[in-house]
Amino acid sequence: MESATRDEMVCNQTAAWDWVYTMQPAYMSIICFLGVIGNSFVLCVFCLQRRHSSVADIYLSNLAAADLLMVLCLPFWVTTIIHKFHWRFGEPMCQLINIVIGMNYYCSVLFITAVSVDRYLALTRPLSQGRKRQAFWARGICFSIWIAGILLSFPALLFRSVEYFPDLGIYACYVAYPHQGWRLRYNMTVNIVGFLIPVPIVSFCSQKLRKYSRNSVERKAEYLVLVVLAVFILCWLPYQILIFLDTLYYYNIISGCTWVHVLDISNQLTTYLGYSNSSLNPFLYVIVGKHFKRR
Repeated sequence: MESATRDEMVCNQTAAWDWVYTMQPAYMSIICFLGVIGNSFVLCVFCLQRRHSSVADIYLSNLAAADLLMVLCLPFWVTTIIHKFHWRFGEPMCQLINIVIGMNYYCSVLFITAVSVDRYLALTRPLSQGRKRQAFWARGICFSIWIAGILLSFPALLFRSVEYFPDLGIYACYVAYPHQGWRLRYNMTVNIVGFLIPVPIVSFCSQKLRKYSRNSVERKAEYLVLVVLAVFILCWLPYQILIFLDTLYYYNIISGCTWVHVLDISNQLTTYLGYSNSSLNPFLYVIVGKHFKRR
């Protein structure tokens, strides 16, 4: 019985990874194509408009730029997964690509937070903002968000490397933490900074906006922020759950070889589901953003 069970588990794991090798490259290619077209279009609309950009425009254009940078990195991983995770682009590109991808996650959620806080302050305290809401300050905040995104994704530079795995016959681009404490720090940073702090802030601002929205334009702006947040949560919540489960595994609350394989495969699926958020945002602007459509 035990031998048959093990054989069945190996068969299921092999079938699952075969599915990843087959489906993920096609799925990622679609994300890449739609993301490049959509985010390039959004940036063109924001950059070529004649009137001065509003504070919200600056945040949303930076969000589009972050999304565009991320989807431009996906072809490297498409090629890698097709070759069963054999990395062909050298260690510097391994580090650079993963810094950009990691930076996108933090920058995206922080730009969404900045937009929602700006809309909340603009409606609830219109006379107290003064220079703080000027484009100069918005660009300074965006610059700070980019720096924060780089710093938060810095472990990709410190611990990402290309190593040869003789059992698999491949050179893999992977994270090799010097000790497991770094793994726990990464998990907590993703859960807290990337989700538990910004999502309640955006939700609070959105709820308050309903009370202060005076006209249809303000209500549509609030609705766009809500939809962007909802899609972000739908795309990234499975990854957040996975990271939480990985933390439980770290503390041996869950254990066993089955969980190792479940977490490994789920990491692939939830990560690229999250990446699809970068290709969906431009279409949300067009579908939901009436002001953007007029431009």
